[in-house]
Amino acid sequence: MKRTRRNHGATFKAQVALAAVKGDKTLAELAEQFHVHPTQITEWKQQLLARAADVFGGTNPPSEATDLKTLHAKIGQLTLENDFLEGALTKAGLLSAKR
Repeated sequence: MKRTRRNHGATFKAQVALAAVKGDKTLAELAEQFHVHPTQITEWKQQLLARAADVFGGTNPPSEATDLKTLHAKIGQLTLENDFLEGALTKAGLLSAKR
């Protein structure tokens, strides 16, 4: 029987990773306790240790909010280029006037 893929929440992952960091139990014991593969526990532990400084304001993650002015300017530029190319292709007879 094929086992369905499980998606663990952030709280569960943190709990398992913290238990691994403590080092009171072996990976095999933790894997049995939490019903997770030891490799997965190692991965979560590495992620926790890599991002631990962020909790205390260490490094700022890269901002996903891109500058809207830049994006609007790019949209305007591309719109002008499209309009120009459409006009040139229509005059050359390579694009029909009806679209």
